[in-house]
Amino acid sequence: MEEDEVSMSKKAKTIAACAVCAAALGLGGYALFLNKETDTVPKFSEVTETAELTSEDVGVLPLGWAENIDYAPSSDGMTERAKSLLRVNKDIVGWLKIDGLQLDYPVVKDPGEIPANDPYYGPEEYVPDAFYLDHDLYRNHDQEGTLYLDYRDEFGSDESQHSENQVIYGHAMWNGNMMGCLRRYRQDFDFYDVSPFIQYSSNYKTYDYVIFAFLITSGSYDATDFHYWNMEELDSEEDFNFYIDNCKSRWMLDTGVDVKYGDQLLTLSTCYADEDNSRFLVVARRLRDGEVAGDMTTIQRTEEWKKAQEEKEKEAVEHDTPPKNDE
Repeated sequence: MEEDEVSMSKKAKTIAACAVCAAALGLGGYALFLNKETDTVPKFSEVTETAELTSEDVGVLPLGWAENIDYAPSSDGMTERAKSLLRVNKDIVGWLKIDGLQLDYPVVKDPGEIPANDPYYGPEEYVPDAFYLDHDLYRNHDQEGTLYLDYRDEFGSDESQHSENQVIYGHAMWNGNMMGCLRRYRQDFDFYDVSPFIQYSSNYKTYDYVIFAFLITSGSYDATDFHYWNMEELDSEEDFNFYIDNCKSRWMLDTGVDVKYGDQLLTLSTCYADEDNSRFLVVARRLRDGEVAGDMTTIQRTEEWKKAQEEKEKEAVEHDTPPKNDE
């Protein structure tokens, strides 16, 4: 990529990142100001496996909608759920779900730079990673936006072409919608033990991930050298380790999950505070062979973490042991 293209991309991503935070906080506050029923989830008419989905200017798909669609991979590779969703929006790339949270939504891929009067996206022009900040799955204006994958990421049928780091953006809505519910991790560290896994499905296959870090970092290009929003392709070990080291240096909890070069990563990005343009990230890695979603005992941990756990257990035993009789 030429230097001027890199500069444009960085500028566009910074603008988009700022917009995520401002829109999520500002619109969330505006909704509270109007005293709206923020807990109301948009409803669809009855959905069947063969139904062609329609919209009457409603928002995102309701929670649990996926249960109405058979998601077993089809004979030609694409899932039935993907076939149904692609009737709604050609940008659909998959589905994101975390058990124990209300995060259960389709994911679109940002189309990149959009010129004015595009026949599919409308009259306005957009920089990359900006359109779905305020558009729903039907491309109607919606303050909650839609969960969207970075326009430079690859998440198709060919796993060898998948980006090493899938970066997904979403608003931190006050009512918990979109990625607003992710705040639970930083508000209650014990919640990690309840929901450490993420299910991220492409249009072709379901993948399971385990969260290894959640952290707060800057969303301003000049305020940090950790430009996570520009780090989708971690081809070299140096780039990969730089990303992981920055996550660990900022993480709020040592989860002990082992992460090594070659692991596939998933980064969920939402806003934290608008005063300093900061972001809250939840970062996970794809499960390795032998690891089982829902069973943390199968997850490979770092040696440092295991030693620390052994020391804690030893101290707990010694603390609970009654003093010896001097006689």
